[in-house]
Amino acid sequence: MNATPRQVQRGQTRAGAEERCSGERRNVGSERDLRIGTLQCTVTAHPDENPARGVRLPRSARRQQLLGAAQEVFVANGYHAAAMDDIAERAGVSKPVLYQHFPGKLELYVALLDQHADELASRVRAALESTTDNHDRVFGCVEVYFDFVDDPGGAYRLVFESDLRNEPAVRERVERSLQLSVEAIADTIARDTGLGRDEAELLSCGLAGVAEVSARWWLASSGNIPKARAIELIQALVWRGISGYPRVT
Repeated sequence: MNATPRQVQRGQTRAGAEERCSGERRNVGSERDLRIGTLQCTVTAHPDENPARGVRLPRSARRQQLLGAAQEVFVANGYHAAAMDDIAERAGVSKPVLYQHFPGKLELYVALLDQHADELASRVRAALESTTDNHDRVFGCVEVYFDFVDDPGGAYRLVFESDLRNEPAVRERVERSLQLSVEAIADTIARDTGLGRDEAELLSCGLAGVAEVSARWWLASSGNIPKARAIELIQALVWRGISGYPRVT
């Protein structure tokens, strides 16, 4: 039985690959075998077509790709309106591939929170360890929060403005984000002032809270104040308070 052009056309997918069928060559989509009646047609994708799909990545690289796509969808739509279909489409993978790495939407969201909470705490700690000058340390901590909020990826919306705080796993991560930064700052305050741990953590919570809320307010105000000036103002406010505690020598 000879296939008519219309019979072959019904089995086609996207343009970009070569279909060899009874000596005939035409452009179709991804690599697969098409069976039309008793006729088998082999479709071979060009390697440069649709690179997001069909490319085998190391597991860690694929995970980061999926997290990046999920962040874009969650930031744009919020948790409840985001769909795994949208995330898979954004990542350029099939849903089975997505589910191989993350069993569900909540696990994906929690993984993002863990990633960004650790990142924020790491940046705060790096700012504290970059100098022994406490004035510069305060400036560095405030700057970290402004940079985190000002990142175009919008990670701060997941950490500071999550619409899923009633979910225990999410609430735990959001609180952990603050706790990690508080602990990092409190280590320095306790060491330099001689205050007890509880008092040092309370002060560090105040510093982190001022930096976070001020940075978010600044961003929401459409940047009417230049970023550098905003950081300078908040740093001066915080420094006037924290510098009143004598440094232990």
